Amino acid sequence: MAKRIRLDKLISNMGFGSRSEVKLAVKQGRVTVDGVKAKDSGMQLDPDQAKVVIDGEEVLYRDVIYVMMNKPQGVISATEDNRDRTVIDLLDPEDQVLQPFPVGRLDKDTEGLLLITNDGQLAHDLLSPKKHVPKTYEADVLGDVGQADIEAFAQSVTLDDGYETMPAQLIINDKETRQDEVVSRITLTIHEGKFHQVKRMFEAVGKKVIYLRRISMGPLQLDESLPLGSYRLLTEAELEQLMAVRGEHAAKSKR
Repeated sequence: MAKRIRLDKLISNMGFGSRSEVKLAVKQGRVTVDGVKAKDSGMQLDPDQAKVVIDGEEVLYRDVIYVMMNKPQGVISATEDNRDRTVIDLLDPEDQVLQPFPVGRLDKDTEGLLLITNDGQLAHDLLSPKKHVPKTYEADVLGDVGQADIEAFAQSVTLDDGYETMPAQLIINDKETRQDEVVSRITLTIHEGKFHQVKRMFEAVGKKVIYLRRISMGPLQLDESLPLGSYRLLTEAELEQLMAVRGEHAAKSKR
């Protein structure tokens, strides 16, 4: 059976005003459905089939949203906060009305790839501790990262609370000297998501992360053309890759 939705709810949910404003627009003859002026704001319609236009602009129905953001520093990975700007504040109003939320979190001072969606099941599959979805970061680390650190990370690092991490893949990209101190540029792939994990892993080997950026999560790669603070909808190919992760999760759950 096709899903049905009230006309005023459809238009309001897509960001074209409050329900009362939409009802007024219908009364004023500013809304058409399939080319005919709507007379009843409460009329039921199939949002995937009906062509709804308000003030000359077509209302394109969406009930799910999948967004890739290049998160900047200074905003927090939350839906709302009383003190700081959130990643949701960076979205356009027409995307905010779908009530999306960040999948996982990046620290306030961490940049890079953040997936934002209102698909709760996908978020669960990507964040499930049993799934071990890989996450890759680039970082500047204060200290001379060397072969001993690569080997330690490949085995297990004990964090400050006694937790032993899963094996991680550490790559040293470059080194430079800043104010008489060695700074190592690295790439690190982890398979879990403990609080401040990357920073705490380097602290466990006597070093300090001074810059951190996430560049991938599962199959999703950061679009390097996205400026900091910008976002875009996922492509069909990216969405298919994420849905494949969901399928793998469902298959394992049945075993």
